[in-house]
Amino acid sequence: MTAFDVIGIGNAIIDVIATVDDAALTEMEVQKGIMQLVERDRSEFLLAQQARRGKARLVPGGSVANTLAGIGRMGLNTAFIGRVADDELGRSYAEQTEDEGTRFVNGPVAGGQLPTSRSIIFVTPDGERSMNTYLGISANLGPNDVDEAIFAGNKWLFLEGYLFDKPAGKSAFGAAADACHRAGGKAGIALSDPFCVDRHRDDFRRLVAEQMDYVIGNVHEWEALYQTNIDEALRLAVADCPTVICTRSGDSALLFRNNQRVEVPVYRVTPVDATGAGDQFAAGLIYGLAVGADLETAGRMAVIAASEVISHVGARPERDLTEDFRKAGLI
Repeated sequence: MTAFDVIGIGNAIIDVIATVDDAALTEMEVQKGIMQLVERDRSEFLLAQQARRGKARLVPGGSVANTLAGIGRMGLNTAFIGRVADDELGRSYAEQTEDEGTRFVNGPVAGGQLPTSRSIIFVTPDGERSMNTYLGISANLGPNDVDEAIFAGNKWLFLEGYLFDKPAGKSAFGAAADACHRAGGKAGIALSDPFCVDRHRDDFRRLVAEQMDYVIGNVHEWEALYQTNIDEALRLAVADCPTVICTRSGDSALLFRNNQRVEVPVYRVTPVDATGAGDQFAAGLIYGLAVGADLETAGRMAVIAASEVISHVGARPERDLTEDFRKAGLI
């Protein structure tokens, strides 16, 4: 079995993207420019509306999956533990993930009651993306989906906080972190969302303090986790976890490891599409840590990766970022 450099666990959500005009949004009663969760019936209706208007593009997505795609394009071996159904969308997700160089560990699930998770995205001529997300089978990922053999020789594990909303997801995280540590690796998580943190604060606190080697969060997520201002939240976080990263929108990122504190300035670019900025920040950071870079270098890689992805439409990098790292003197 291939020895993977980075393994990720997260929601396997396929983006179903179509271009429409504002009148079509009004007809379908889609709120423009926002992301909202929808039920299965609504998602099926919107898929049918897309099909009536022309062929949509199928693009594999999900936060950790996007991060793994970025790390893979930097040259490391990656694997993704996610859950899709054996339907058209699920098969496309698995095939495209493999084609991009990330091993899709678990095959599509046959005979399930839930379909593949999807985000139905309508893009209007002004570039606005209206996203309608149905969390189908991916949200049911559990410990039985985690094969310990996949961690042999693994160095880094990355978890997606969104999956913490279900008990099975929590159990899967614990099983994966334990398997990673038994293989001598490092486990980390993205806090993902302050509301998710609010719902599961005590469990998140235990996970950060007892099982995580690194944690990535923004100001709002850290404040939600410790229910205090950001300075005190980071002080408590550093006491709990060996490596702590705090992103600040439009401002420098703060990185802490043991007694070291590093501040990395952002690259000022005019954003074309902010989708994926956090995912690719994580990709650059984990890549740096995985290849043995020091904390400041890993942070600068993270900022370069985030600045690249917001310079174009889409949540994954469009060029070889290792060339950018070389130009910046980082490798």
